[in-house]
Amino acid sequence: MCEAVKKYGWDGEWFLRAYDYYGNKIGSSENEEGKIFIESQGWCTMAKIGAEEGLCAKALDSTRKYLDSENGIVLNNPAFTKYYVEMGEISSYPAGYKENAGIFCHNNPWVIIGEALEGRGDDAWEHYRKICPSYTKDQTLHKVEPYVYSQMVAGKDAAKPGEGKNSWLTGTAAWNWYAATQFILGIKPGYDGLTVDPCIPSSWKGFTVKRKFRDAEYTIRVS
Repeated sequence: MCEAVKKYGWDGEWFLRAYDYYGNKIGSSENEEGKIFIESQGWCTMAKIGAEEGLCAKALDSTRKYLDSENGIVLNNPAFTKYYVEMGEISSYPAGYKENAGIFCHNNPWVIIGEALEGRGDDAWEHYRKICPSYTKDQTLHKVEPYVYSQMVAGKDAAKPGEGKNSWLTGTAAWNWYAATQFILGIKPGYDGLTVDPCIPSSWKGFTVKRKFRDAEYTIRVS
């Protein structure tokens, strides 16, 4: 599978999103719009496909270059500005909203996990902080509840970048809990016990965690 993805799913600087019914590439530098998508960068870096050859690092760098914004990572870039019959619904939304280059909070943690697996704690934390409701800077613009994730936040191409949409309608909280605890804090449960392999930002001095696991409670200090 890894070899197939590297052969047919690598576009040179990032991973392709898909092939359409006609065999045309989606999420490729060959496309006029929608050249890069977040999902495949998250999926492939979580799976560490091509990590040894530097593909994951390149994909994450491209994610930052083309998809990142002050409010989170957008779904695709450039946004679609016209309707594509073969693409369907995604190209029917205004630029920066919903599947057309909106910030889907659900898939941002996949990139956070990829960053942590690459050992890039500063990048992982920055992505985490941008979509975390507790860190929302302009609540007047964000509008939705300040204690819950939105399904979508308006992207950098939108009329009002940073405006939250569809709060509660998302699996983001679970994914961010997983990304934060098992990849940033790095405390992973396994058959043989707990693995502690943190990837924290350079600004942190360390942390202490109490972790209940099976019939014991552990106090874990990282400094």
